[in-house]
Amino acid sequence: MEPFVLATDRVRLSVPTAADVDRIAEVCADPAIARWTTVPSPYTRDDAAGFVGTFVADGWAQEKDFTWAVREPGDVDGPVLGMVGVSREGGPGVQPAGELGFWCAPDARGRGLTTEASRLVVDWAVDPEGLGLGVVRWRANVGNWASRRVAWKLGFRYEGLLRRFGAQRGVLQDSWVASYVPGDPREPSEPWPAEATAA
Repeated sequence: MEPFVLATDRVRLSVPTAADVDRIAEVCADPAIARWTTVPSPYTRDDAAGFVGTFVADGWAQEKDFTWAVREPGDVDGPVLGMVGVSREGGPGVQPAGELGFWCAPDARGRGLTTEASRLVVDWAVDPEGLGLGVVRWRANVGNWASRRVAWKLGFRYEGLLRRFGAQRGVLQDSWVASYVPGDPREPSEPWPAEATAA
């Protein structure tokens, strides 16, 4: 599949390119991104180049991982403000499922851009004319409140806390998990249970 642009009047999502490598390397050196994501740490320019040239390119070519850079709206791609992507799992004859992932640059936080970008991606992912996913899952290490707020705002429903579920640089971490099924309300229709905030 060829990469394409998703956009609203608030964000523009386009595939990250070699021109973004330095900015991605700068942002992914942020301690919060290292703390809550699976990016290499310490993060180098070579890591960024490999992400753009291999993971992003192969993901689109193999129609398995679909990744966009979050940018300001406009006709020309501006600096990377964040990253959002969705995976696709499932073989022939199996209804596909996916997982949403994202990060936001420190200088772009608090503006709702990650929520806006993720909403665009989830909308496309569950659309029968898009990926037609039967479910989009979200998971985060317990304590990642910023990621939790995004999932909650998008209408994801809290499923539980799984102990030592997500691997992060070789160490299993406790994870919050939630899911969005097509037809669920696309807004926080219910507060997440107290268990979601317990740890």
